[in-house]
Amino acid sequence: MEFFSFGNIIVYIDKFIKFINSIFFVILIIGISFALIISPVDYLQGDSVRIMYVHVPSAWIGLSIFSLIAVSTILNFIFKIKNLFLFVKSLAPIGLLFTCLSIVTGSLWGKPTWGTWWAWDARLTSMLILMLFYVLFILSLKYFKNSENLTKILSFLSILGIINIPIIKYSVEWWSTLHQPASIKILGTSSIHSSMLIPLFLMLLVLLLYCALIFLMKYKTEIIKIKKQNIKRL
Repeated sequence: MEFFSFGNIIVYIDKFIKFINSIFFVILIIGISFALIISPVDYLQGDSVRIMYVHVPSAWIGLSIFSLIAVSTILNFIFKIKNLFLFVKSLAPIGLLFTCLSIVTGSLWGKPTWGTWWAWDARLTSMLILMLFYVLFILSLKYFKNSENLTKILSFLSILGIINIPIIKYSVEWWSTLHQPASIKILGTSSIHSSMLIPLFLMLLVLLLYCALIFLMKYKTEIIKIKKQNIKRL
């Protein structure tokens, strides 16, 4: 189909990049203003609570990206859809970035809150395991050249890694941990006040836009690489 030609895909990617660039800095300024100026200081944690506005969205994005990667990898293994392979290859480094950002900001937040940079807490340990799965994904993509073997390895890692997602989510409920339970609930009443909830979702939007921007540029790069290898269709 002509719609899926390299030229058309790159044109649409460029349009999306241009659109995101046009709104990103405006939303970034609004998000930072709410997070650093408008949102209140926590009566126990003081200003250190503001780390939450980067830590929590980063963790959400890291978890979501791995879930997308795992599903895409398994679908690619079953249906051999090359687009999904490029999708995974472009997303994996971004997922690693946000997972690392979540761990680092969590450590910075943990020092004034718990009195330590790190504890082998169930939530922290399971996030570290998630980061290691990302590293294994990226190393596999880099060093395994045989596409059939690579697909099998990535599918195996996906199945193992996806088991870790509910462990991360429910670790604070299943075990006694330093990490606080979820303050935001889809079903039920959230315990976080709207004065903090609004900045949190604004910063989530900022990081999602940044994530989309990196993904589109990375995906475009992967398409250009294939084009240079004289492959005319995905």
